[in-house]
Amino acid sequence: MAFKRKKREEIRVELTSMVDVVFLLLIFFMISTTFVESQGIVVALPEANSEKIQKAPEEVKIYLEKSGRIHLDNRLISFSDLESHLASYAERASNTTFILLADEKAQHGRVIKLMDAARRAGFQKLAIATDPKSKTE
Repeated sequence: MAFKRKKREEIRVELTSMVDVVFLLLIFFMISTTFVESQGIVVALPEANSEKIQKAPEEVKIYLEKSGRIHLDNRLISFSDLESHLASYAERASNTTFILLADEKAQHGRVIKLMDAARRAGFQKLAIATDPKSKTE
């Protein structure tokens, strides 16, 4: 008695729809990660032709918004808290550069007040950050 053997069908897993889903997820994550660039502090620095200074081994960066708000290490800080923070530098202050990143529309009085607080804390190297002047002017 001769039995007919049934042809075995190959088992296949359809990958087309899975590849489509993975491709869509890839596009989604690529697009969503490009918008995570903002620091949260908006400061429009003034332009100047001055030369670039050498980066110091230790520096303190203070951001001053045009509204007068002060930021230290990406967090909002009051003027009195800033003074106590600057005072904590004590003996290191003379070798540390104090960099003020003030908005070009910030009040001149606030800029002077911050620079004066740094000088009282013992900082010898004071710098005001600027953007390089565009060549079209």
